[in-house]
Amino acid sequence: MTEEDPVIQTNVDASASKRDAVTKGYWSDPYIQHFIKSSERKAPEISRGYFARVQGVRTLLDKFLKAVGPECQIVNLGAGFDTLFWRLTDDKAEFKTMVEVDLPAVTTRKCYYIRVRKPLLKVVATEDTMNELLLQQHQRSGISTPSFADDDVKLSSSDFHTQRYHLVGCDLRELDVFEAKVVHESGLDLKLPTVFLAECVLVYMSIEESSALLSWITRNFTHAVLINYDPVNMGDKFAEVMVENLKRRNCLLAGLQACSSLKSQEERILATGWNRCQIWNMTQVYHSLPQSELQRVERLEPLDEQELLEQLLAHYCLCMAYKGGGTPSKFANILIA
Repeated sequence: MTEEDPVIQTNVDASASKRDAVTKGYWSDPYIQHFIKSSERKAPEISRGYFARVQGVRTLLDKFLKAVGPECQIVNLGAGFDTLFWRLTDDKAEFKTMVEVDLPAVTTRKCYYIRVRKPLLKVVATEDTMNELLLQQHQRSGISTPSFADDDVKLSSSDFHTQRYHLVGCDLRELDVFEAKVVHESGLDLKLPTVFLAECVLVYMSIEESSALLSWITRNFTHAVLINYDPVNMGDKFAEVMVENLKRRNCLLAGLQACSSLKSQEERILATGWNRCQIWNMTQVYHSLPQSELQRVERLEPLDEQELLEQLLAHYCLCMAYKGGGTPSKFANILIA
């Protein structure tokens, strides 16, 4: 087992939890089934927690897209099996390009799934390219993805490039490789408004490593927004149990020090060059959602333990930070409520 394996497994676990919540009707996602087959039933508290997370991130991202218009970029850090590109395409959202980044072991599998599953492939490729790729894969076996390039798609075992969608495999701690793949190979424009998504990513990096990444973003991009979802209030008994459960799976939270409070999260972000930072715990996010939606999801299944849901929501937070955006900044109103 490598030190990356437990972190890679967290993507599988999160995807399975999302698949289960979708199956139970918490939100619609017709694409998650193509990335994760397991739909092991999760506790209702877990499903509601993921519902709050998905809806909170969606709220902030949709406000970013509305604020900046079509000439913008999305970078999904530690994207895992996220289906965001497919959701935005279905919604006819306007943006110039999206880049998804994760460890090569994760992107290799995602490349394979996109390549062999028509509902995924038809969203990112033309019909001619799609048919050629499906035929080529039909003549092979196994997870390996041979290199391929035409005017529409360029792909290798771990990277997938189209005009609007880019999936690249690299370690977020290796900034030289990150810059080469995310900026140069994917064609990002450093002057365009760019939103960076990070869901349970920074906590797996040391403070020094995550600070280097966040500082790199603010140094290089003129107009940037960060949407970050991470643990918080990690100094109490409930948090100790969370950490111990992860340790038993050899999954260490290297960035735990920054997760002691909302204040510590804010300070570590502002220290890396962002102009402003707003943070909400997930209790606030959950109760900010439309009342009709909350009533709908609360009817789906009864909670086993109301207190457990409250504890879970209190131990995660959602952050929006920005740099640039003009004067006054068009990013200032990207808020939960």
